Amino acid sequence: MRIRAIVAVLCWCALGGGDRIRGSELLKVQISPLVAPAPGFVRVQTFVDTSDDTRSLEVRADSPDFTRVSTIELEGRTAPRAAVFDFPGLPAGRYEISAVLAGTRGVLATATQTVQIVQMAGPRN
Repeated sequence: MRIRAIVAVLCWCALGGGDRIRGSELLKVQISPLVAPAPGFVRVQTFVDTSDDTRSLEVRADSPDFTRVSTIELEGRTAPRAAVFDFPGLPAGRYEISAVLAGTRGVLATATQTVQIVQMAGPRN
């Protein structure tokens, strides 16, 4: 019986149960790649829970020397669940990629992940 309970908890966590808010995942983010050569191209795929309260989604790529921001308006329950944000031409550096889902009463959910854009060495003679 104890083994069944442990297996059930592990399956629940593996399926994302630990990240759920009020029974549904409000914001999920997939970033690719996590490491890229400069100038870097990063794609951020977002998935939002359908709700009458959702109004905007902002995705930022921040480094100490460079920032790029993209925002889309959402029309509540009729808004698409998925959105893709492309960040081409990022200079070398360590970036914090963050997504903020906002509603009529403020921030509903956030997600953050780090990406590294690496300066490649020139050709050797």
